[in-house]
Amino acid sequence: MQPEPTIRRARRLRKTPTRAEEFFWSLVRDRALDDLRFRRQVPIGFYVVDFACLSARLIVEADGGVHALRTFDDAKRDGWLGSQGFRVLRFSNSEILARPHHVLAAIRHAVGRPPSERLRRPPSPEMGEGISF
Repeated sequence: MQPEPTIRRARRLRKTPTRAEEFFWSLVRDRALDDLRFRRQVPIGFYVVDFACLSARLIVEADGGVHALRTFDDAKRDGWLGSQGFRVLRFSNSEILARPHHVLAAIRHAVGRPPSERLRRPPSPEMGEGISF
């Protein structure tokens, strides 16, 4: 069986996001985080990355439980992406959902932005009621 082409896989993944991916997307879409433009499910080479800010050469991966079993594959993938000039940040799905402040602070640190800068717009209540930034 032939592997699924990268662009087709990216489109399929955009249509079926995890809860953590949906929540993270609500935090960063439309340049909401410090005017950084993130794209989701981006084909880069033979890989599809969860989120990419191409101008900052930054990739954010939302890792579910299966990634604990794929550490070698993830390290190989991250190494290749690094050789292409990207920095890869990995967060567990539970960390994205429970500690979004930590995730956003790590992204700001990675792109050299002060941690005191705020989101341009708050997340929707459906995606994280009571979370303030």
